[in-house]
Amino acid sequence: MAFFPPPAFLFAILLSVVPFSVESKLSLDYYQKTCPDFARIVSEAVANKVASSPTTTAATMRLFLNDCLVGGCDGSVLVASNAFNHAERDAEINLSLPGDAFDVVARSKITLELSCPGIVSCSDVLAQATRDLIAIAGGPSYNVQLGRKDSLVSKSSEVEGNIPKANQTIDEMIKLFTSKGFTIQEMVALYGGRTIGFSNCKEFSDRIFKFSKETPTDPEIHPKFAEALKKTCEGYEKNPGMSAYSDAVTPGKFDNVYYQNLLRGMGLSASDHALVKDPRTRKFVEMYAGNQALFFKDFAHAMEKMSVHEVKTGGKGEVRRKCDAFNEIHT
Repeated sequence: MAFFPPPAFLFAILLSVVPFSVESKLSLDYYQKTCPDFARIVSEAVANKVASSPTTTAATMRLFLNDCLVGGCDGSVLVASNAFNHAERDAEINLSLPGDAFDVVARSKITLELSCPGIVSCSDVLAQATRDLIAIAGGPSYNVQLGRKDSLVSKSSEVEGNIPKANQTIDEMIKLFTSKGFTIQEMVALYGGRTIGFSNCKEFSDRIFKFSKETPTDPEIHPKFAEALKKTCEGYEKNPGMSAYSDAVTPGKFDNVYYQNLLRGMGLSASDHALVKDPRTRKFVEMYAGNQALFFKDFAHAMEKMSVHEVKTGGKGEVRRKCDAFNEIHT
């Protein structure tokens, strides 16, 4: 007579021969047991860095967004190129990413490796540091889900078309963000982060120096603002590092003045100005210009959503020992 094992016994046998894994899930207390000082270490590193370099906030937020929009929030933008791989950070649009942002992540990671080696991912450090820096600048705080793994891939060829450019049309901007699951309103809220941002002069120079043969300066730019930009960016072609604040009124404070500036004709780039020209986005610009509390609420929601965009968990990534290099060489 054949013997049929009971279901529980059969299941146990199957487990021994068939790979079975449960994907890790993100959570607010992911490091509570494995690295209880995680939040404090990142907070202290952030506070020390921004005290010596106030532009770190804008720099880190840009780094975070450029990371998340290319393959998800996985720290792929932190990887340095090597002889085998041309990494994301060396794509043309990322060459202007400020060093302060990479530095604050590296400082946090070094201390974390001393406290709890091999536990905290670089992508979690970047997400947490971005939130903390925004709060220090006076912006809204929001929850950061933790447990991301760092990417195993970082290729400059994957960047093109995934990061907003300064000269994009409104249609191109909307297409980019909606393709990644964000609404038009969420896109406008995320652009509000430029209240503490800055742009290289070369990114908007056409609007102030080469708008047309008849009119060198875009007539829709506020005249006094245009004159100030011309002085700020004089000689930019010889000095490509020259830049200007996206919010010239309160550049170091996270507030809703960016939107108010747009309505005054003080948008820096063509894409900034496009937000106030198109009826699909202007209504949200006006809404946030008149209601900072609503902007903060919607910005926080959009950043929470962005921070979990296409994250890697479980075996889909790794915890890098150094943020700028894979644990093993990947080609």
